[in-house]
Amino acid sequence: MKVFSNIISYLLHPLFIPIGGTVAYFLITPKYTPLEVQSASILPIFILTVIIPIITFLILKNIGLVHSISLETIKERKYPLYIHASILLLILFKVIPNNYVSELYFYFTGLLGAAIACILLLLFNFKTSLHTVGISGLLMYLINLSIHFEINLILAISVFIIFTGSMITARLYLKAHTAIELFIGLFIGLLSQLLTVRFWL
Repeated sequence: MKVFSNIISYLLHPLFIPIGGTVAYFLITPKYTPLEVQSASILPIFILTVIIPIITFLILKNIGLVHSISLETIKERKYPLYIHASILLLILFKVIPNNYVSELYFYFTGLLGAAIACILLLLFNFKTSLHTVGISGLLMYLINLSIHFEINLILAISVFIIFTGSMITARLYLKAHTAIELFIGLFIGLLSQLLTVRFWL
């Protein structure tokens, strides 16, 4: 069970949620999108949300500001979350406007809102489950896309419901979070995408 919990925690790491939603959009959308436009969105988002955070994590670890990828303490979480929020702002202002897609713009707006909520909770010494925030946000985004494009995504949605449940179970098993931290993470993830959907649905 411990091996399974670690595998699911790494495979569904919040680091992969922004690029996961971007790729999901281009796979699902019935709109014609040239490969050049897809590449112009996917590649910079991948570099900004996966490569750069990995590099900055290594730098932060090297200078002693973080000690493990788990970011176990509230103090360790501050800097990665600040960087994450800054990167999302950069994507919203510099990457997406070049090839504007409303569905992606408000997806990243929701991700930014979730990141800000997690930062605000840190001020109250509350450690939200970032894994749960990420996976539940992506789940709600898939539901929104299914309704928006009137496409049956029941299989993908079912899989992500299982992923979300598995993630909650894994984080509890590993004692990485308490039940309330996981519940708040689930709530933030779902609500952040639910609040933005009214602008593009």
